[in-house]
Amino acid sequence: MQHDLMEELKRDRVIAIVREQPAEMMCALADALLQGGVRFMEVAFRQDAPDTWPATARCIGSLSARYGARLRVGAGTVMRLEQLEMARDAGAAYIISPDADPDLIRATKRMGLLSFPGAFTATEIARAYACGADAVKVFPAGRLGPEYIRDLRAPLRHIPMMAIGGVNEKNAGRFIAAGCMAVGAGGSLVRADLIRAGAFDAIAGLAREYVMNCSAGKETAT
Repeated sequence: MQHDLMEELKRDRVIAIVREQPAEMMCALADALLQGGVRFMEVAFRQDAPDTWPATARCIGSLSARYGARLRVGAGTVMRLEQLEMARDAGAAYIISPDADPDLIRATKRMGLLSFPGAFTATEIARAYACGADAVKVFPAGRLGPEYIRDLRAPLRHIPMMAIGGVNEKNAGRFIAAGCMAVGAGGSLVRADLIRAGAFDAIAGLAREYVMNCSAGKETAT
């Protein structure tokens, strides 16, 4: 299952990152992403609002039950064991974190889930992978851009990497071309203004642009 999911992500290449969106909009958002060809959706926890964690887990569970294998739902901004357990119980398929906590990585793998911790330097990336990460989220990738990924990949080509933070529909393909297996798209794809306006066709269009540019980037990947 984990191997198959990794292969799907390598093929699809885009994870939509959803933060603080109304529960009643989630299905319409998921439909728009799927219409645009984005099949991976991360629902993020808020670290500063523990009272929202159960609702986040319920959202993960609802989406997982409704869409099944059509939409690969994961949990994001997971930094505590409590959140990890809630995500697992809700049916999350993968766990994404902004940092690389060795205990959390190992716990994630013991639970049979894919682990995508966040790191920035070569040392952090290598340590996260040594702890069992399936791929490392380079965050914030946009600060130094695709060339930074290319430089990291030279000695660390054996470590699957994703670019998150500062990625948009225009530069996503460049991160794939630099060697990332996937990118994460937050506010530039899951746009709050479009969701408020009910403009889900526009979100589907953005998703298509991401997918198209990432596919083009894959053709020139180093």
